[in-house]
Amino acid sequence: MPEGHTIHRLADTHAEVFDSLPLRLSSPQGRFAESAALLDGEPLVATDAHGKHLFLEFSGERFVHVHLGLYGTFTFGAGERLPEPVGAVRLRMAAKTATGAAWADLRGPTACRLLTRAEKDAVHARLGPDPLRPDADPGAAWRRITRSAKPIGALLMEQDVLAGVGNVYRAEVLFRFGVDPQLPGKKLTRETWDGMWADLVVLMREGVRLGRIDTVRPEHTPEAMGREPRKDDHGGEVYVYRRTDAPCLVCETPVKTVELVGRNLFWCPTCQPTA
Repeated sequence: MPEGHTIHRLADTHAEVFDSLPLRLSSPQGRFAESAALLDGEPLVATDAHGKHLFLEFSGERFVHVHLGLYGTFTFGAGERLPEPVGAVRLRMAAKTATGAAWADLRGPTACRLLTRAEKDAVHARLGPDPLRPDADPGAAWRRITRSAKPIGALLMEQDVLAGVGNVYRAEVLFRFGVDPQLPGKKLTRETWDGMWADLVVLMREGVRLGRIDTVRPEHTPEAMGREPRKDDHGGEVYVYRRTDAPCLVCETPVKTVELVGRNLFWCPTCQPTA
């Protein structure tokens, strides 16, 4: 499932591609046809993202709400003419440009629906703070964490605690602060939480800028260590994520993996000792 930086990049891309242009909205698959017809011909007013939720705003405070889930994807294109849709396209957004046409096709999302302002506000209300949003309150997440006996490795994945953080950022920020993923949330110190939050803000902003997740410090890059770059479908240089049995970049202890709340958790037992 895409992590929050990907959704914020999608919000930026929609704004860049379709800014102020009248849009043709359709649903070749048919499942969003009625709502697409209501918006057809309208320009995109604004875009917004909160955690893993994307909002595309149209006039009259109407919002297309998209949650990609595990299988959803947006593909963008531009050319002299608009191509025929390929596959089960839930939503197509298209516009005329100076050179022909630009379009975005949405396939396979968990959610694609038209919301009112009140309905959009309700989605925000059930989400935790997003490190990429200027209105985020890290104290709200801290209050949830400090009251819970759940492992911090589980709490960081709960979107009503912290929005936008997924399996990669979860594993990496815990490593960077030497925190045992099984540590009960109520035993995490406020100093450590404040540091983790500030770190996530920086790391996730870089994720938006670069379109990939890089978490290693300068002294642990391939160039600094004289090692081969990481080869993984997820890309990016990381400390522990999907590096099971590989030597820790800091201490050379083999990276361990365990399932936690249905997802694989990666950590270094030396750098993240049991509290």
